[in-house]
Amino acid sequence: MEISSKSMEDAIRFIFFSFLLIPANTQLESNQKGYISAVISTKGLDFVKDLLIEKAVSSIIPLQLSDIEKSAKIPVVGKVRMGLSDIVIYSVDFPFSSVATGDSSIVLVASGATANLNMKWKYSYKTWIVTISDQGTATVEVLGMVVWLKAAVINEEGTLKLFLLDYECHVKDISINVDGGASWLYQGIIDAFRGKIMSEVEDAIIKKIKEGMIKLDSLLQSLPKQLQVNSVVALNVTFMDDPLLTNSSVELEINGLFNGADEISVSNYYSKRARNFLSCNGLAKMVEISLHEKVFQSAASVYFHADHMHWTLNKIPESLTNTAGWRYIIPQLYEQYPNDDMKLHVTVTSPPVIRIADHDVDTTIYADLTFEVLDSSEVVSIACISLVISTSCSAEIHRNNLTGSIKLTNFTSSLAWSNIGNLNMHLLQAAMSTVLENFFMPDLNLHLRNGFPLPLPHGFTLQNAEIVQLDSKVMVRSDLSYTVDMISRPGINLLATA
Repeated sequence: MEISSKSMEDAIRFIFFSFLLIPANTQLESNQKGYISAVISTKGLDFVKDLLIEKAVSSIIPLQLSDIEKSAKIPVVGKVRMGLSDIVIYSVDFPFSSVATGDSSIVLVASGATANLNMKWKYSYKTWIVTISDQGTATVEVLGMVVWLKAAVINEEGTLKLFLLDYECHVKDISINVDGGASWLYQGIIDAFRGKIMSEVEDAIIKKIKEGMIKLDSLLQSLPKQLQVNSVVALNVTFMDDPLLTNSSVELEINGLFNGADEISVSNYYSKRARNFLSCNGLAKMVEISLHEKVFQSAASVYFHADHMHWTLNKIPESLTNTAGWRYIIPQLYEQYPNDDMKLHVTVTSPPVIRIADHDVDTTIYADLTFEVLDSSEVVSIACISLVISTSCSAEIHRNNLTGSIKLTNFTSSLAWSNIGNLNMHLLQAAMSTVLENFFMPDLNLHLRNGFPLPLPHGFTLQNAEIVQLDSKVMVRSDLSYTVDMISRPGINLLATA
Protein backbone atom coordinates (compact mmCIF):
# COMPACT_ATOMS: atom_id res chain seq x y z
CA MET A 1 0.00 0.00 0.00
CA GLU A 2 1.35 3.41 -0.95
CA ILE A 3 1.20 6.04 1.77
CA SER A 4 1.28 9.70 0.78
CA SER A 5 3.82 12.03 2.39
CA LYS A 6 0.91 14.13 3.67
CA SER A 7 -0.55 11.09 5.43
CA MET A 8 2.79 10.39 7.04
CA GLU A 9 3.14 13.97 8.25
CA ASP A 10 -0.27 13.98 9.90
CA ALA A 11 0.26 10.61 11.51
CA ILE A 12 3.63 11.65 12.92
CA ARG A 13 2.20 14.90 14.28
CA PHE A 14 -0.29 13.06 16.45
CA ILE A 15 2.16 10.40 17.48
CA PHE A 16 4.59 12.94 18.85
CA PHE A 17 1.80 14.85 20.56
CA SER A 18 1.00 11.62 22.27
CA PHE A 19 4.27 10.45 23.71
CA LEU A 20 7.32 12.54 22.80
CA LEU A 21 6.42 15.21 25.31
CA ILE A 22 8.77 15.58 28.25
CA PRO A 23 9.61 18.10 30.96
CA ALA A 24 12.86 20.01 30.50
CA ASN A 25 14.67 22.64 32.53
CA THR A 26 14.71 25.02 29.58
CA GLN A 27 10.93 25.07 29.20
CA LEU A 28 8.98 28.28 29.30
CA GLU A 29 7.63 29.12 32.73
CA SER A 30 4.00 30.13 32.36
CA ASN A 31 1.64 31.68 34.84
CA GLN A 32 -1.31 30.48 32.81
CA LYS A 33 -2.69 26.99 33.10
CA GLY A 34 -4.32 24.75 30.55
CA TYR A 35 -8.04 24.10 30.72
CA ILE A 36 -8.00 21.08 28.40
CA SER A 37 -5.85 18.16 29.53
CA ALA A 38 -5.10 14.91 27.73
CA VAL A 39 -3.77 11.72 29.25
CA ILE A 40 -2.33 9.04 26.97
CA SER A 41 -2.47 5.67 28.75
CA THR A 42 -0.21 2.66 28.29
CA LYS A 43 -2.77 1.28 25.86
CA GLY A 44 -2.70 4.55 23.94
CA LEU A 45 1.10 4.65 23.92
CA ASP A 46 1.23 1.14 22.47
CA PHE A 47 -1.31 2.15 19.81
CA VAL A 48 0.63 5.17 18.62
CA LYS A 49 3.92 3.29 18.89
CA ASP A 50 2.63 0.60 16.53
CA LEU A 51 1.24 3.25 14.22
CA LEU A 52 4.55 5.14 14.25
CA ILE A 53 6.46 2.03 13.21
CA GLU A 54 3.93 1.16 10.51
CA LYS A 55 3.99 4.65 9.01
CA ALA A 56 7.76 4.99 9.36
CA VAL A 57 8.29 1.76 7.45
CA SER A 58 5.77 2.79 4.79
CA SER A 59 7.52 6.11 4.32
CA ILE A 60 11.03 4.72 3.75
CA ILE A 61 10.20 1.73 1.55
CA PRO A 62 11.63 1.33 -1.04
CA LEU A 63 14.98 2.57 0.28
CA GLN A 64 17.89 2.92 -2.14
CA LEU A 65 21.39 2.20 -0.79
CA SER A 66 24.69 3.39 -2.18
CA ASP A 67 26.55 1.29 -4.72
CA ILE A 68 29.49 -0.71 -3.36
CA GLU A 69 32.71 -1.61 -5.16
CA LYS A 70 35.62 -3.60 -3.84
CA SER A 71 38.60 -5.62 -5.01
CA ALA A 72 39.29 -8.95 -3.40
CA LYS A 73 41.80 -11.75 -3.86
CA ILE A 74 40.03 -14.98 -4.73
CA PRO A 75 41.93 -18.29 -4.47
CA VAL A 76 42.86 -19.75 -7.88
CA VAL A 77 41.19 -16.82 -9.69
CA GLY A 78 43.38 -14.05 -8.31
CA LYS A 79 42.46 -10.38 -7.88
CA VAL A 80 38.82 -9.72 -8.74
CA ARG A 81 37.07 -6.37 -8.95
CA MET A 82 33.46 -6.75 -7.74
CA GLY A 83 30.57 -4.32 -7.48
CA LEU A 84 27.03 -4.20 -6.13
CA SER A 85 24.48 -1.74 -7.56
CA ASP A 86 20.76 -0.96 -7.46
CA ILE A 87 20.68 -2.08 -3.84
CA VAL A 88 17.11 -1.56 -2.65
CA ILE A 89 15.45 -2.42 0.65
CA TYR A 90 11.93 -3.37 -0.42
CA SER A 91 10.46 -4.68 2.83
CA VAL A 92 11.01 -4.34 6.56
CA ASP A 93 9.19 -6.10 9.38
CA PHE A 94 9.40 -5.27 13.09
CA PRO A 95 7.76 -8.12 15.04
CA PHE A 96 8.73 -6.78 18.46
CA SER A 97 8.65 -3.23 19.78
CA SER A 98 8.30 -1.32 23.03
CA VAL A 99 8.02 2.24 24.29
CA ALA A 100 9.19 3.42 27.69
CA THR A 101 8.71 6.76 29.40
CA GLY A 102 11.33 8.16 31.73
CA ASP A 103 11.93 11.28 33.78
CA SER A 104 13.36 13.16 30.84
CA SER A 105 12.87 11.15 27.67
CA ILE A 106 10.93 8.61 25.68
CA VAL A 107 12.72 5.51 24.42
CA LEU A 108 11.37 3.58 21.45
CA VAL A 109 12.86 0.17 20.63
CA ALA A 110 11.97 -1.99 17.63
CA SER A 111 13.76 -5.33 17.61
CA GLY A 112 13.92 -8.70 15.93
CA ALA A 113 13.47 -6.97 12.60
CA THR A 114 14.02 -8.50 9.22
CA ALA A 115 14.56 -6.69 5.92
CA ASN A 116 14.76 -7.87 2.35
CA LEU A 117 16.96 -6.39 -0.36
CA ASN A 118 17.37 -6.78 -4.09
CA MET A 119 20.61 -5.91 -5.84
CA LYS A 120 22.73 -6.48 -8.93
CA TRP A 121 26.26 -7.84 -8.89
CA LYS A 122 29.09 -7.76 -11.37
CA TYR A 123 32.75 -8.72 -11.41
CA SER A 124 35.73 -8.67 -13.70
CA TYR A 125 39.32 -9.96 -13.63
CA LYS A 126 42.18 -10.32 -16.06
CA THR A 127 43.93 -13.45 -17.18
CA TRP A 128 47.08 -13.61 -19.27
CA ILE A 129 45.07 -13.16 -22.41
CA VAL A 130 41.57 -11.73 -21.77
CA THR A 131 39.39 -9.94 -19.25
CA ILE A 132 36.62 -12.10 -17.84
CA SER A 133 33.45 -10.54 -16.49
CA ASP A 134 29.94 -11.52 -15.46
CA GLN A 135 26.85 -10.01 -13.87
CA GLY A 136 23.57 -11.03 -12.28
CA THR A 137 21.20 -10.46 -9.41
CA ALA A 138 21.08 -11.35 -5.75
CA THR A 139 18.74 -11.11 -2.76
CA VAL A 140 19.68 -10.35 0.80
CA GLU A 141 17.78 -11.05 4.01
CA VAL A 142 18.72 -8.88 6.99
CA LEU A 143 18.35 -10.71 10.29
CA GLY A 144 18.00 -9.52 13.90
CA MET A 145 17.95 -5.77 13.22
CA VAL A 146 17.39 -3.48 16.20
CA VAL A 147 16.41 0.19 15.90
CA TRP A 148 16.59 2.30 19.05
CA LEU A 149 15.99 5.99 19.60
CA LYS A 150 15.62 8.41 22.48
CA ALA A 151 13.82 11.71 21.92
CA ALA A 152 12.56 14.72 23.81
CA VAL A 153 10.22 17.61 23.10
CA ILE A 154 10.29 20.90 24.97
CA ASN A 155 7.79 23.72 25.09
CA GLU A 156 9.06 26.98 23.64
CA GLU A 157 6.54 29.79 23.99
CA GLY A 158 3.59 27.50 23.46
CA THR A 159 5.01 25.50 20.56
CA LEU A 160 6.94 22.24 20.54
CA LYS A 161 10.59 21.69 19.67
CA LEU A 162 11.92 18.21 19.05
CA PHE A 163 15.33 16.88 20.04
CA LEU A 164 16.75 13.53 18.99
CA LEU A 165 18.92 12.68 21.98
CA ASP A 166 20.35 9.35 20.91
CA TYR A 167 19.83 6.63 18.31
CA GLU A 168 21.23 3.35 17.06
CA CYS A 169 20.59 0.79 14.35
CA HIS A 170 22.32 -2.59 14.59
CA VAL A 171 22.15 -5.51 12.15
CA LYS A 172 23.02 -8.89 13.64
CA ASP A 173 23.49 -10.88 10.44
CA ILE A 174 22.57 -11.17 6.76
CA SER A 175 21.83 -14.04 4.38
CA ILE A 176 22.75 -13.64 0.70
CA ASN A 177 21.31 -15.61 -2.21
CA VAL A 178 23.26 -15.16 -5.46
CA ASP A 179 21.58 -15.98 -8.76
CA GLY A 180 24.06 -17.33 -11.31
CA GLY A 181 27.79 -16.69 -11.41
CA ALA A 182 30.85 -18.84 -10.96
CA SER A 183 31.15 -21.31 -8.08
CA TRP A 184 33.51 -19.06 -6.14
CA LEU A 185 31.24 -15.99 -6.44
CA TYR A 186 28.97 -16.65 -3.45
CA GLN A 187 31.77 -16.91 -0.90
CA GLY A 188 33.59 -14.05 -2.57
CA ILE A 189 30.63 -11.72 -2.14
CA ILE A 190 30.13 -12.88 1.44
CA ASP A 191 33.75 -12.24 2.31
CA ALA A 192 33.97 -8.95 0.45
CA PHE A 193 30.60 -7.34 1.12
CA ARG A 194 28.96 -8.84 4.21
CA GLY A 195 30.16 -6.16 6.63
CA LYS A 196 29.68 -3.37 4.08
CA ILE A 197 26.08 -4.35 3.33
CA MET A 198 25.28 -4.47 7.03
CA SER A 199 26.79 -1.04 7.66
CA GLU A 200 25.04 0.42 4.59
CA VAL A 201 21.68 -0.79 5.91
CA GLU A 202 22.43 0.64 9.36
CA ASP A 203 23.61 3.97 7.96
CA ALA A 204 20.59 4.26 5.65
CA ILE A 205 18.12 3.64 8.49
CA ILE A 206 19.89 6.14 10.76
CA LYS A 207 19.94 8.73 7.98
CA LYS A 208 16.18 8.34 7.52
CA ILE A 209 15.64 8.72 11.27
CA LYS A 210 17.63 11.97 11.31
CA GLU A 211 15.84 13.31 8.25
CA GLY A 212 12.48 12.41 9.75
CA MET A 213 13.30 14.15 13.01
CA ILE A 214 14.40 17.34 11.25
CA LYS A 215 11.22 17.37 9.21
CA LEU A 216 9.11 16.60 12.26
CA ASP A 217 10.74 19.37 14.27
CA SER A 218 9.77 21.82 11.53
CA LEU A 219 6.22 20.47 11.53
CA LEU A 220 5.88 20.73 15.30
CA GLN A 221 7.03 24.33 15.32
CA SER A 222 4.51 25.18 12.59
CA LEU A 223 1.53 23.84 14.52
CA PRO A 224 -1.27 26.41 14.82
CA LYS A 225 -1.92 27.98 18.19
CA GLN A 226 -5.56 28.56 17.35
CA LEU A 227 -8.26 26.31 15.90
CA GLN A 228 -10.96 28.22 14.05
CA VAL A 229 -14.30 26.64 14.93
CA ASN A 230 -16.48 29.02 12.92
CA SER A 231 -16.68 32.71 12.04
CA VAL A 232 -17.44 33.60 15.66
CA VAL A 233 -15.10 31.58 17.87
CA ALA A 234 -11.68 29.92 17.80
CA LEU A 235 -10.15 27.51 20.27
CA ASN A 236 -6.77 28.42 21.79
CA VAL A 237 -4.65 25.27 21.42
CA THR A 238 -1.38 26.72 22.73
CA PHE A 239 0.61 24.18 24.74
CA MET A 240 0.91 25.12 28.42
CA ASP A 241 3.49 24.27 31.08
CA ASP A 242 5.55 21.10 31.26
CA PRO A 243 4.07 17.82 30.04
CA LEU A 244 4.02 15.19 32.74
CA LEU A 245 5.49 11.70 32.29
CA THR A 246 4.89 8.71 34.49
CA ASN A 247 5.84 5.10 33.95
CA SER A 248 2.38 4.41 32.52
CA SER A 249 1.13 7.59 30.88
CA VAL A 250 1.83 11.00 29.39
CA GLU A 251 -0.21 14.09 30.22
CA LEU A 252 -0.18 17.44 28.46
CA GLU A 253 -2.27 20.58 28.64
CA ILE A 254 -3.39 23.19 26.15
CA ASN A 255 -4.88 26.57 26.95
CA GLY A 256 -8.30 25.35 25.84
CA LEU A 257 -10.22 28.63 26.15
CA PHE A 258 -12.23 30.14 23.32
CA ASN A 259 -11.35 33.44 21.69
CA GLY A 260 -13.56 35.74 19.72
CA ALA A 261 -13.20 36.44 16.01
CA ASP A 262 -11.16 39.54 16.91
CA GLU A 263 -8.60 37.21 18.52
CA ILE A 264 -9.00 38.86 21.91
CA SER A 265 -8.70 36.14 24.51
CA VAL A 266 -11.47 35.84 27.07
CA SER A 267 -9.17 34.08 29.50
CA ASN A 268 -9.01 37.21 31.66
CA TYR A 269 -12.61 36.64 32.64
CA TYR A 270 -11.51 33.74 34.79
CA SER A 271 -9.11 33.23 37.65
CA LYS A 272 -6.18 30.95 37.08
CA ARG A 273 -6.30 27.56 38.68
CA ALA A 274 -3.73 25.29 40.25
CA ARG A 275 -2.66 22.48 38.00
CA ASN A 276 -4.57 19.31 38.76
CA PHE A 277 -3.26 16.35 36.83
CA LEU A 278 -5.59 13.55 35.88
CA SER A 279 -5.14 10.06 37.15
CA CYS A 280 -4.50 7.46 34.48
CA ASN A 281 -4.17 4.55 36.87
CA GLY A 282 -6.19 1.65 35.53
CA LEU A 283 -7.48 3.63 32.54
CA ALA A 284 -8.90 1.03 30.16
CA LYS A 285 -9.09 3.46 27.22
CA MET A 286 -6.29 4.83 25.05
CA VAL A 287 -6.88 8.48 25.84
CA GLU A 288 -8.65 10.65 28.36
CA ILE A 289 -9.43 14.26 27.44
CA SER A 290 -10.55 16.51 30.27
CA LEU A 291 -12.30 19.84 29.66
CA HIS A 292 -12.65 22.23 32.57
CA GLU A 293 -15.96 24.07 32.94
CA LYS A 294 -14.12 27.29 32.11
CA VAL A 295 -13.76 26.00 28.52
CA PHE A 296 -17.54 26.04 28.17
CA GLN A 297 -17.83 29.33 30.04
CA SER A 298 -15.37 30.94 27.65
CA ALA A 299 -17.37 29.72 24.65
CA ALA A 300 -20.59 31.11 26.13
CA SER A 301 -18.88 34.43 26.87
CA VAL A 302 -17.54 34.76 23.32
CA TYR A 303 -20.93 34.08 21.75
CA PHE A 304 -22.61 36.51 24.15
CA HIS A 305 -20.19 39.36 23.52
CA ALA A 306 -20.36 38.69 19.77
CA ASP A 307 -24.11 39.37 20.02
CA HIS A 308 -25.11 35.86 18.94
CA MET A 309 -27.47 35.07 21.82
CA HIS A 310 -30.77 36.47 20.64
CA TRP A 311 -33.31 35.02 18.26
CA THR A 312 -36.96 34.84 17.36
CA LEU A 313 -38.69 31.62 18.32
CA ASN A 314 -39.70 29.69 15.22
CA LYS A 315 -41.90 26.69 14.62
CA ILE A 316 -44.44 27.74 17.22
CA PRO A 317 -48.14 27.04 16.57
CA GLU A 318 -50.29 29.66 14.89
CA SER A 319 -52.34 30.05 18.06
CA LEU A 320 -49.32 31.66 19.73
CA THR A 321 -48.39 33.87 16.78
CA ASN A 322 -51.63 35.84 16.87
CA THR A 323 -52.96 38.02 19.65
CA ALA A 324 -56.19 35.99 19.61
CA GLY A 325 -54.32 33.07 21.12
CA TRP A 326 -53.36 35.18 24.12
CA ARG A 327 -56.70 36.88 24.83
CA TYR A 328 -57.45 34.81 27.96
CA ILE A 329 -53.91 35.15 29.33
CA ILE A 330 -53.24 38.80 28.38
CA PRO A 331 -56.73 40.26 27.68
CA GLN A 332 -55.50 43.83 27.13
CA LEU A 333 -53.13 42.59 24.43
CA TYR A 334 -56.05 41.32 22.37
CA GLU A 335 -58.14 44.40 23.14
CA GLN A 336 -55.49 46.82 21.87
CA TYR A 337 -54.22 44.66 19.00
CA PRO A 338 -57.07 42.36 17.92
CA ASN A 339 -56.07 39.50 15.60
CA ASP A 340 -52.65 40.95 14.92
CA ASP A 341 -49.73 38.69 14.14
CA MET A 342 -47.00 38.60 16.74
CA LYS A 343 -43.53 37.24 17.47
CA LEU A 344 -41.74 36.03 20.57
CA HIS A 345 -38.15 37.24 20.74
CA VAL A 346 -35.56 35.87 23.20
CA THR A 347 -32.49 37.84 24.26
CA VAL A 348 -29.93 36.36 26.64
CA THR A 349 -28.93 39.22 28.94
CA SER A 350 -25.64 37.90 30.34
CA PRO A 351 -23.28 34.99 29.63
CA PRO A 352 -24.88 31.72 30.78
CA VAL A 353 -23.51 30.37 34.04
CA ILE A 354 -22.19 26.83 33.52
CA ARG A 355 -21.32 24.54 36.40
CA ILE A 356 -20.19 20.93 36.02
CA ALA A 357 -21.28 18.83 38.97
CA ASP A 358 -20.94 15.10 39.49
CA HIS A 359 -22.76 13.37 36.63
CA ASP A 360 -24.46 16.57 35.44
CA VAL A 361 -23.90 19.93 33.78
CA ASP A 362 -26.03 22.69 35.28
CA THR A 363 -26.59 25.87 33.28
CA THR A 364 -28.40 29.03 34.34
CA ILE A 365 -29.62 31.30 31.56
CA TYR A 366 -30.73 34.88 32.18
CA ALA A 367 -32.97 36.03 29.35
CA ASP A 368 -35.71 38.43 28.33
CA LEU A 369 -38.73 37.24 26.37
CA THR A 370 -40.22 40.14 24.41
CA PHE A 371 -43.73 40.14 22.92
CA GLU A 372 -43.74 41.87 19.55
CA VAL A 373 -46.88 42.75 17.57
CA LEU A 374 -46.98 43.34 13.82
CA ASP A 375 -49.38 46.29 13.66
CA SER A 376 -49.90 47.80 10.21
CA SER A 377 -46.50 46.62 9.02
CA GLU A 378 -44.88 48.11 12.11
CA VAL A 379 -43.21 45.97 14.76
CA VAL A 380 -44.30 47.10 18.22
CA SER A 381 -42.69 45.76 21.39
CA ILE A 382 -45.49 45.59 23.94
CA ALA A 383 -44.10 43.70 26.95
CA CYS A 384 -40.99 41.95 28.27
CA ILE A 385 -40.73 39.05 30.72
CA SER A 386 -37.44 38.49 32.56
CA LEU A 387 -36.55 34.82 32.93
CA VAL A 388 -34.08 32.91 35.05
CA ILE A 389 -33.90 29.48 33.41
CA SER A 390 -32.28 26.48 35.09
CA THR A 391 -31.33 23.63 32.80
CA SER A 392 -29.59 20.29 32.88
CA CYS A 393 -27.21 19.41 30.07
CA SER A 394 -25.89 16.05 28.96
CA ALA A 395 -22.66 15.80 26.97
CA GLU A 396 -22.43 13.51 23.96
CA ILE A 397 -19.84 12.51 21.36
CA HIS A 398 -20.57 12.69 17.64
CA ARG A 399 -17.55 11.51 15.69
CA ASN A 400 -14.79 13.81 17.08
CA ASN A 401 -17.14 16.55 18.23
CA LEU A 402 -18.29 17.15 21.78
CA THR A 403 -21.98 17.89 21.49
CA GLY A 404 -24.84 17.96 23.94
CA SER A 405 -28.50 18.32 24.66
CA ILE A 406 -30.31 20.49 27.18
CA LYS A 407 -33.55 20.15 29.10
CA LEU A 408 -35.52 22.49 31.32
CA THR A 409 -35.46 21.82 35.06
CA ASN A 410 -36.92 25.02 36.47
CA PHE A 411 -37.48 28.71 35.80
CA THR A 412 -38.75 31.90 37.36
CA SER A 413 -40.36 34.81 35.55
CA SER A 414 -41.06 38.44 36.37
CA LEU A 415 -42.44 41.39 34.49
CA ALA A 416 -39.61 43.60 33.26
CA TRP A 417 -41.82 46.20 31.61
CA SER A 418 -45.13 46.55 29.82
CA ASN A 419 -46.74 49.06 27.46
CA ILE A 420 -50.20 47.60 27.98
CA GLY A 421 -50.51 47.72 31.78
CA ASN A 422 -49.97 45.05 34.43
CA LEU A 423 -49.93 41.40 33.39
CA ASN A 424 -51.24 38.40 35.31
CA MET A 425 -47.93 36.67 36.02
CA HIS A 426 -49.65 33.60 37.46
CA LEU A 427 -51.32 32.92 34.12
CA LEU A 428 -48.18 33.84 32.22
CA GLN A 429 -46.07 31.42 34.27
CA ALA A 430 -47.96 28.44 32.85
CA ALA A 431 -47.73 29.86 29.32
CA MET A 432 -44.01 30.49 29.71
CA SER A 433 -43.52 26.87 30.78
CA THR A 434 -45.08 25.70 27.51
CA VAL A 435 -43.04 28.16 25.44
CA LEU A 436 -39.74 27.25 27.09
CA GLU A 437 -40.28 23.50 27.13
CA ASN A 438 -41.64 23.10 23.62
CA PHE A 439 -39.97 25.87 21.62
CA PHE A 440 -37.03 27.51 23.45
CA MET A 441 -35.31 24.24 24.46
CA PRO A 442 -35.60 22.66 20.97
CA ASP A 443 -34.09 25.82 19.46
CA LEU A 444 -31.15 25.59 21.86
CA ASN A 445 -30.64 21.93 21.06
CA LEU A 446 -30.44 22.71 17.35
CA HIS A 447 -27.41 24.88 18.11
CA LEU A 448 -25.87 22.46 20.59
CA ARG A 449 -26.04 19.38 18.41
CA ASN A 450 -23.14 20.59 16.22
CA GLY A 451 -20.89 21.02 19.24
CA PHE A 452 -17.22 21.79 18.79
CA PRO A 453 -14.22 19.68 17.75
CA LEU A 454 -12.00 18.02 20.31
CA PRO A 455 -8.30 18.65 19.59
CA LEU A 456 -7.51 15.51 17.61
CA PRO A 457 -5.59 15.34 14.33
CA HIS A 458 -7.22 14.35 11.08
CA GLY A 459 -7.32 10.64 10.52
CA PHE A 460 -7.94 9.79 14.16
CA THR A 461 -11.47 9.04 15.32
CA LEU A 462 -12.76 8.41 18.80
CA GLN A 463 -14.18 4.92 19.27
CA ASN A 464 -16.43 3.63 22.04
CA ALA A 465 -16.12 6.94 23.86
CA GLU A 466 -17.39 7.32 27.40
CA ILE A 467 -18.22 10.64 29.05
CA VAL A 468 -17.93 11.38 32.75
CA GLN A 469 -18.90 14.66 34.43
CA LEU A 470 -16.96 15.05 37.64
CA ASP A 471 -15.31 17.75 39.75
CA SER A 472 -15.82 20.72 37.40
CA LYS A 473 -14.72 18.72 34.36
CA VAL A 474 -16.15 16.81 31.44
CA MET A 475 -13.90 13.83 30.80
CA VAL A 476 -13.94 11.92 27.52
CA ARG A 477 -12.38 8.47 27.74
CA SER A 478 -11.99 6.72 24.43
CA ASP A 479 -10.10 4.36 22.21
CA LEU A 480 -8.87 5.58 18.84
CA SER A 481 -9.01 4.38 15.27
CA TYR A 482 -6.91 5.63 12.40
CA THR A 483 -8.07 5.95 8.79
CA VAL A 484 -5.63 7.07 6.11
CA ASP A 485 -8.41 8.24 3.78
CA MET A 486 -9.53 10.81 6.33
CA ILE A 487 -6.18 12.59 6.26
CA SER A 488 -5.45 12.30 2.56
CA ARG A 489 -7.90 15.01 1.59
CA PRO A 490 -6.43 18.26 0.25
CA GLY A 491 -6.53 21.43 2.24
CA ILE A 492 -6.71 19.89 5.70
CA ASN A 493 -5.53 21.45 8.92
CA LEU A 494 -3.92 19.69 11.84
CA LEU A 495 -7.00 19.49 14.03
CA ALA A 496 -10.21 17.78 13.08
CA THR A 497 -13.44 19.71 12.82
CA ALA A 498 -15.63 16.70 12.21
